[in-house]
Amino acid sequence: MAKKDTLKALTSRDISEEVAVLLLTKYSTLSAISAASIEELVALGISEAEAEATQSKIGKRTTRTAAAPVKTKKPVPEPKNEVMEEVYREYVFSVTENRLNAIIKKLGIFLPMKIVTDISSAIEAADLSDEICEKLIVTANRMYTSHLMDKNESTGVMAAHSLGEPGTQMNMRTFHYAGVANINVTQGLPRLIEIVDARRVPSTPSMDIPLTGMAAEDEGVARHVASEIEVTSLLDIASVETDITNMRLVVTPNTRKMEQRGLEAEDIVDRLNKIKQVRGMVKLSGYQIVITSDEPSYKKLQAMYDAVKTAKIKGIDGISRAVLSRVGGSWKIITEGSNLKEVLKIEGVNANKVMTNSILEVADVLGIEAARNSIIREAMGTLGEAGLDVDIRHIMLVADLMTNDGQVKAIGRHGVSGKKSSVLARAAFEITAAHLLHAAMVGEVDSLEGVTENIIVGQPVTLGTGAVNLIYTPKKGENE
Repeated sequence: MAKKDTLKALTSRDISEEVAVLLLTKYSTLSAISAASIEELVALGISEAEAEATQSKIGKRTTRTAAAPVKTKKPVPEPKNEVMEEVYREYVFSVTENRLNAIIKKLGIFLPMKIVTDISSAIEAADLSDEICEKLIVTANRMYTSHLMDKNESTGVMAAHSLGEPGTQMNMRTFHYAGVANINVTQGLPRLIEIVDARRVPSTPSMDIPLTGMAAEDEGVARHVASEIEVTSLLDIASVETDITNMRLVVTPNTRKMEQRGLEAEDIVDRLNKIKQVRGMVKLSGYQIVITSDEPSYKKLQAMYDAVKTAKIKGIDGISRAVLSRVGGSWKIITEGSNLKEVLKIEGVNANKVMTNSILEVADVLGIEAARNSIIREAMGTLGEAGLDVDIRHIMLVADLMTNDGQVKAIGRHGVSGKKSSVLARAAFEITAAHLLHAAMVGEVDSLEGVTENIIVGQPVTLGTGAVNLIYTPKKGENE
């Protein structure tokens, strides 16, 4: 966070500007200030009372408006949610994890818990001595520390370069879904642009739906699940004719198609009777379904036909096709269109492994952490399809930046780039004249703390070697 942004964050918490300026002489982020002790803050010239008040305000954001009196209400019991209880249960370390943690404490080193759990799961079944476990921890620590970024490293610029440079080599074409005929998914540069732009609806939304139980083993059951997912319109299973003489519509179901989709004539009657234009006019006459107009009007008859022919009889909105695919001995469904929320409710679907290429839909249904993982997966898959090898940590940085405030933001002028504090950095991205004109009108000041703005004005950036000022004072008599 730039010092200018930190200053704004401090003053927004009712911390005086004088105290904020003193804090910024040593600390550049809120987390660094909150981690400092009271004695360290007092050493900057702040009184002890102000230091304590500052710590409390940073630890918990306060608002400027006075709090309204809270009306006491009868507590409403929260509905029992077994899924949430399962998610938020307390994590219990395994025997191997406790053993590895003891070795880490003994060696006095630090390893992220993710690395510890990965090592633990890998050696769980092996009977390893303490010496071998210690060697594993030492090796893991050496690899971890060697992969840490250096202080003042320009990670953002490196990540942008690592994604932007391979992006110029990507093909602008649409690929067939692997192993499935007639299912197209956008790949290459257009798909990468969709991901970083956080498009609400992808150009070719698609879902990968693994099945479970009998549906994964039996093709007949799998086809039934697919028919429950794919939207079935009236014209998919029946023909519709207009009887002008009797002012009615005659629907003739196709027996074979009806059996394939598990439908009966009564199901069609029930569904058509819910349509406003023909409500109460639909009747079953033998094997045919007759819809008689309630008034002798050709216009009314045409309106009835238009409403009926596109009527949805069965399926999930948004999914136009559902195709079966057999992978590794198990059946799964590939779709055109996406509706994650409703697909998770279908019996026979392996809800834990359902995937969609719509990142915003993942965020709405499963939350922001799932959306972050979806961004990483989709970007890595897109680059991998093009035969490009990009370090996943660059993509992780982009995903973190897009999701760090709880919402999925685009990397553009309406998202991350448009929120930069630097005028020149915003102007360098898009609509240059508009940014410069607005900044001149409001008297905005650019403190030149980032990479882009320093390059524009032609001076060293405050990163890497440019972040260090080295002053050498020769001893007396040395140059005499």
